[in-house]
Amino acid sequence: MIDRRAALGGIGALAAFVALPAPGLAAASRKPPRLRLGDTVGLVAPASAVTLPDELDRAVYWIEAMGLVPKLGTHVTEQDGYLAGSDAARAADLNAMFADPEVRALFAVRGGWGGARVLELLDWSSICAHPKLLIGYSDTTALHLAIAARGGFPTIHGPNGASRWEKASWESLWRLAFTGEAPVLGGEAMEQVVGRPGRTITGGRASGRLLGGNLTIISTLMGTPWLPDFTGAVLFLEDVNEAEYRVDRMLLQLKLAGVLDALAGVVFGQCTRCSDSEPGAVGFTLDQVVDHHLAPLGIPTFAGANIGHITNQLCLPSGVRVELDADARTLRVLEPMVD
Repeated sequence: MIDRRAALGGIGALAAFVALPAPGLAAASRKPPRLRLGDTVGLVAPASAVTLPDELDRAVYWIEAMGLVPKLGTHVTEQDGYLAGSDAARAADLNAMFADPEVRALFAVRGGWGGARVLELLDWSSICAHPKLLIGYSDTTALHLAIAARGGFPTIHGPNGASRWEKASWESLWRLAFTGEAPVLGGEAMEQVVGRPGRTITGGRASGRLLGGNLTIISTLMGTPWLPDFTGAVLFLEDVNEAEYRVDRMLLQLKLAGVLDALAGVVFGQCTRCSDSEPGAVGFTLDQVVDHHLAPLGIPTFAGANIGHITNQLCLPSGVRVELDADARTLRVLEPMVD
């Protein structure tokens, strides 16, 4: 286990993946409040049941290591099949945390599956009236995108509460959520630090609203009213445990739905364990599948970003305008995401 001092040690010495914020950037009209040391934050389980050993304890540990005070959702330890309690119970925790004036932000304890099941049960009038940072990834994508579509305020695609909050994750959260900076995320220096080289698919720069997350969840929500408008957006994608043909199928779905053709740029992050496990399987590599769908778009695109089911993943400001530089493989945040 990483000790508390190690978890917080990067605040004063920021890593090479960030640059100073650009001055004079226009602010978004609706923003959540920034986090402050000592703030109370909600721990919720909107998807799969919290059943792994010490999972909830790990989430509490990391939140406290950040200098925050965790407040557990009423139903966070419940289980209904593979879900963290009934749909109504999980939705009730989310509604309560957004309405609670003591709670400054929300962390999803874990992902899995189930977030999309609660979307129709959420009190959207209350959520819109109380914008707060929601932090998490994987299945939490359903909530990020629904908030982008209905709430109109930014959220953070980053580690879940029980994930390992290592240096890059913590420092990007600090700059986005605590100090309200507009950093540059990614780039060659970051790739060297984490040992994950990226690659440019189509060079150039593009700007737009940053939207995306888990490819499977985006595919699941396609054709529903819970997706935001992707016109002119910078799309980011990640996934886990998906064979190449399934990634092919989901990217094709985005293409046929008109999403890919509407974009300003694309960032494909990490697809962890995304290979066909059948012995002697013959087909395309993941890179070939990604290039087949994204290269013909002719828009700035790069792959290999530090996003997804990996250690040291970056926190990303979902719903905020960014500038993508596909040659440098960076995302430059164009406005602070918090007040």
